[in-house]
Amino acid sequence: MDLHIKGKRALVTGSSKGLGRAIAAGLAAEGVQVAICSRNPDAVAKTAAEIKAEGFVCDLAQAGAAEKLIAEVNAKLGGIDILVANTGGPPPTVFDGTSDAQWRAAFESLFMSTVQMIRLALPGMKQRKWGRIMVVTSVAAEEPLDGLTISNAIRPALHGLYNSLSREVGKYGITVNALMPGSTATDRLKDFPYDQAEIDRTIPAGRLGKPEDFGAVATFLASEQAGYINGQAIAVDGGMLRSI
Repeated sequence: MDLHIKGKRALVTGSSKGLGRAIAAGLAAEGVQVAICSRNPDAVAKTAAEIKAEGFVCDLAQAGAAEKLIAEVNAKLGGIDILVANTGGPPPTVFDGTSDAQWRAAFESLFMSTVQMIRLALPGMKQRKWGRIMVVTSVAAEEPLDGLTISNAIRPALHGLYNSLSREVGKYGITVNALMPGSTATDRLKDFPYDQAEIDRTIPAGRLGKPEDFGAVATFLASEQAGYINGQAIAVDGGMLRSI
């Protein structure tokens, strides 16, 4: 299927590996000009070369990082038509073990960096009357997961953001959606060891997700054909969620 996005320009954050890389690779395969970013210079350079993307080094938890990144990507690509805000998850914690500093750091890196990137990318999308914004969250935004107190609290706030924004910008041909990964075979899953019996009990598909499963859904949401999908939270979880 031709997704009619060849030549579009995309920024995918947190994309040197895992889910972000799978999204970036899927878009690049459709002929999209892709910018990726990561805190690790070696990792971002390696991935950029492998998937034929433009690589940028950026730590979105740092003040001013989002503004600098968007300016650099605009200068290199000439604009951003597709923005995928994929920020790494906070460390596993329980409430009693979470400091104020950890709460503030997570809010800045998960929530405010997303707000800032969207704010800076929107004017160009509005002018061109076309845009795709995706926010990668987690199934924890719908069903809290044990040991992920920070994520359980902040991810739902991002859902409030995408839902509200989608109502404001739909008239400009811009869609805003959230993508919720379930248990996926990435490095982050090392913090939450599974065995096959647990997978069979919790995931109807009977297996962990692959990053490519997630990347395929994100790539379709970026397409011309997905222009009527707006304000949605889409779980890519093998049927793990029970509440949606």
